[in-house]
Amino acid sequence: MGFFSRLEIRAKEIDSLLCVGLDPHVDQLSSEGPKAALEFCKRIVDATADLVLAYKPNCAFFEVFGSEGLVVLETLVAFIPDDIPIILDGKRGDIASSAQAYAAAIFETLRADAATVNPYLGFDAIAPFLQHENKGVFLLCKTSNPGSRDFQDLEVRNSIEDLDFPKYKSMYQLIAVKAVEWNVNDNLGLVVGATQNEPLRIIRDITPDQWILAPGVGAQGGDLDLALEAGLRNDGLGMVIPVSRGISKSADPRQAAINLNQRINHHRLSVYRDKTQSESIQVKNLRDKRLAMDILKFGCVKFGKFTLKSGLNSPIYIDLRKLTGDPNLLSRVAIEFTRILNQLAFDLLAGLPYAGLPIATAVSLTGNWPLVYPRKESKKYGTQVEIEGVFTAGQKVVLIDDLATTGDSKFEAIKKLEAAGLSIKDVVVLIDRESGAAGDLSKSGYKMHAVFTLSELLQTWFSEGLISGAERDEVQNFISETR
Repeated sequence: MGFFSRLEIRAKEIDSLLCVGLDPHVDQLSSEGPKAALEFCKRIVDATADLVLAYKPNCAFFEVFGSEGLVVLETLVAFIPDDIPIILDGKRGDIASSAQAYAAAIFETLRADAATVNPYLGFDAIAPFLQHENKGVFLLCKTSNPGSRDFQDLEVRNSIEDLDFPKYKSMYQLIAVKAVEWNVNDNLGLVVGATQNEPLRIIRDITPDQWILAPGVGAQGGDLDLALEAGLRNDGLGMVIPVSRGISKSADPRQAAINLNQRINHHRLSVYRDKTQSESIQVKNLRDKRLAMDILKFGCVKFGKFTLKSGLNSPIYIDLRKLTGDPNLLSRVAIEFTRILNQLAFDLLAGLPYAGLPIATAVSLTGNWPLVYPRKESKKYGTQVEIEGVFTAGQKVVLIDDLATTGDSKFEAIKKLEAAGLSIKDVVVLIDRESGAAGDLSKSGYKMHAVFTLSELLQTWFSEGLISGAERDEVQNFISETR
């Protein structure tokens, strides 16, 4: 299981986003040195292990004791219960064999679950960490210190415009954009200080799904409530709130952790309600908005008078077969499918010929999932099989298609797959045309998931000036009539 999947499961199980920093400051300890550092940290772990989402030891406070300090750090990591993720805060940043050695030291020797990494040297410095696919990486993006503005706020106008993000000008925003691009294995998060509320809000807009490590609450002056409001995902998750001195210097560390958890959860609930209630029909996050716009710009959507396969007369025609003409666009579509699929339990993908099969193939390559597909026409020669690919009866399959209208083609494919002994519960499409497919599938016990609904796309295209109000309204009326 990947690090962020583990993190999310634990957050839900114990209802906590609190991360305790294990920072044994030398000036707080007795003359016993490394031994006192270990006992200090073990007391904190003993007092809070059932309350915290993760622990975050800071390498510096162990390295200061020399070789004995490294032994203490290794002992501490082994002492922390296995079900609690460990984020080793070392802010590493080098390239080639040096970066590989840092990654091996953190993930293999010390057996930590995640690391903080500096992006200043570019992707070369991050790749060796990301290659450990079941481990997590938190990339420094907008840090909590006042001096972060020296470099992180510098304008990088040309680079951002090249990435079709003309609204964003600063270095930290470019780092966030890059983090979305590099997060192929869903093991890359960001470090954004809780002292940086507006940047935190902007970064959450750029990276709506990724986890954010948000230091700075407490001694550095970060406002917890404002940080949660700016950085939480719409599901009330997506943030790790590390607190060190606020717990370790408390007379009762356990009670301090309980109080912080209660405060975080109270605000999580209110933020979740506010965000849910304020969700508009428009695609809001920038990554999905950019993809929505590019699908239209690439010619996959036409407005006019069209007869669909279902027999419906439609004012819009969506031809996602064109995606094969742009490998980059097809790859981005595949990544959006993986974000949905990572939440589902299955053994195989099943692509629907013909339009859904290239997408399913791209998704298979992106997520490293095996793929089968039901034949459109019965095979009259050779093996005469109905299902192409390698599978075993009883395996769970997720159906992949380009879009959904009435659901008829999905039922045809499901019938063939189930006849071969495969089990199906979920269908994932790029676009739900909102013409009844989701409801029809649901009545038969299947759940449909869509990257976009057509209503979301229409409002986004209109708000960006890509279609007229008349075009939007005509299609929206068609949706209402066919629901």
